[in-house]
Amino acid sequence: MYYIVDSDKSFYEATTDLVPVIQRLGLNVLHVHDLGGMLDSKAIEFDDECQVFEVGNPRLVEKMLAIDTRLSAALPWRISVYTESGNTKIALTRPLPLLAALSQDVALARLAQELEEKLIQIVDETR
Repeated sequence: MYYIVDSDKSFYEATTDLVPVIQRLGLNVLHVHDLGGMLDSKAIEFDDECQVFEVGNPRLVEKMLAIDTRLSAALPWRISVYTESGNTKIALTRPLPLLAALSQDVALARLAQELEEKLIQIVDETR
């Protein structure tokens, strides 16, 4: 269900390099959640870093919502950059199995496959 890669880059390099790859491959960054910073701001001990990038493509979202508006609960898609024991990782939840669990629609499966391939390409090019 997850796609996770190790990166030789620092956390900062990976988060900085991710955005232009997302944009070049036709997606938009909708929001970045700094989970590590949020925990630190609440004095909750968290030794690693973690940022979650919410990404989307308006045309793809339009097609998915036309199939089933309830799919909005699974949107937008997320790419996470985090550290674990000092190592940088880039991860995502694969859209195909997630959306397949929500709908058996064949057109949706094709869209999910297309999206998953693009998200994996983003992660692989950023690593």
